[in-house]
Amino acid sequence: MTKVRDIDARGMQHCETTALGVLLRHEGIDLSEPMLFGLGSGLSFIYWDSKSMGFPFLGGRVKPFELTKNLAVRLGLDLVVQETTSPRRAWENVAAVVDAGRPAGLQLDSYYLNYFGSRVHFGGHVVAMYGYDEHDAYLVDTAQQGGAVSTSLTSLAEGRAARGPMTAKHRSFTLTAPERLPSPQGQIVGAITACADAFLNPPIANLGHRGIEKAGKLVHTRLQRTDNPRRDLPQAARLMEKAGTGGALFRNLYRDFLAECAQLLDSSHLRTGHRLYAEAATVWTEVAALIAKAGESADGACLAQAGTVLRDLSRIEREAMQALSCLGNETPSANKP
Repeated sequence: MTKVRDIDARGMQHCETTALGVLLRHEGIDLSEPMLFGLGSGLSFIYWDSKSMGFPFLGGRVKPFELTKNLAVRLGLDLVVQETTSPRRAWENVAAVVDAGRPAGLQLDSYYLNYFGSRVHFGGHVVAMYGYDEHDAYLVDTAQQGGAVSTSLTSLAEGRAARGPMTAKHRSFTLTAPERLPSPQGQIVGAITACADAFLNPPIANLGHRGIEKAGKLVHTRLQRTDNPRRDLPQAARLMEKAGTGGALFRNLYRDFLAECAQLLDSSHLRTGHRLYAEAATVWTEVAALIAKAGESADGACLAQAGTVLRDLSRIEREAMQALSCLGNETPSANKP
């Protein structure tokens, strides 16, 4: 058996920030999950639909791995990424990292992982690997999935080789801290304003505040797209809330990130953004409850109400990001400890 020593295998709420936390703590950097998410400009929204999909996908964050790349730039981290079409080479890449005493991040399809309770294809899942033996790989996943877990080497290989939406070519990565880490406090304004600009000025109507508004206009069609609403709509609601695909999870993280920032910087724009995202997180939970209720009762009125609430959410989040986009136009002062 080969295992990296002194791994802090804390499972967090979201997969990519969980993996980042493992890799960075091994480098001596311990940031909260909201700070990792916020410094990575992780918040976003996407409404994605196609004829081949049973249901539209509501994504509440930037695309997979974008958060990692953003965070590496903000903190001056050396991000080394390896991709290959060869399963053999892919295993050699990650085994070499672990053999050298370091954890590695992996992107794969969570459907194949033995420990996953909900078998749904998601090719943007990220884990940290810190060990292996002749049968199993030892991983760190979210707290919901068990934190420190194991899966068979066969299942790991299948997940890494999967192709389809949001998958990568056997992607593995490492992070190395610079000798002098930039102050996270000094990166806050740039991370927030970059996130706000992308949210307020999406290139297409499926993204940002426009994407939330579009979801509000089209959510009423969901009963027409399933022959088993009692199964499909409550499942969609659970994914929203627990997996963060459009639900409250990422809004909660961003709310908490802004609260941490408000302890470091004195800014009325920051306080406004925090207040509005605290409201948005609560309202997203209301939307998920309405979608679940629509499935349980087959009541289209619940979906119509969810549409109204989503359009209100578009306004709330737009106003929050408009306030946060002004953060770069003022000179926030550091709060005194």
